[in-house]
Amino acid sequence: RKPMIKISKYLDPQLVEFLDVDSRDKAIKQMVKAIYKAGKLQEEDSFYEAIIEREKIVSTGIGMGAAIPHAKLASYNDFFIAIGILRKGLDWKALDGAPVRVIFLIGGPDDKQTEYLQILSSLTQAIKNEQIRKKMLTLNSPQDIIDLFETF
Repeated sequence: RKPMIKISKYLDPQLVEFLDVDSRDKAIKQMVKAIYKAGKLQEEDSFYEAIIEREKIVSTGIGMGAAIPHAKLASYNDFFIAIGILRKGLDWKALDGAPVRVIFLIGGPDDKQTEYLQILSSLTQAIKNEQIRKKMLTLNSPQDIIDLFETF
């Protein structure tokens, strides 16, 4: 079943990071820094804090080697998705206990719940697709990662 919303429209090569870090928080920090540098965030620290606070509620490690950390803030108009590909798996306290290798970090407005749920649904469909998960780990160019989602 095709997702209702195209993930690729929220992606940007500047927001694809290949990470070599040893903790969840460092991975999130590095991704937030990239998002800030790309001009998608007004405030780097408060966005990072919002994501960490969200992780304290329940881990966003959804299983199958993927995590979907996210934060929604009133000051945003549009959603964006940053992708982090990890060189080695990280403990994310995932639902299935598996280490995380792929991170989809979502940011956006706090008043567009329907669009947000559609993004989550489409991402989940992509993550459940084993070919996409495996292929992502073999690619080493941000554009190739985005092209992969163009086809989905």
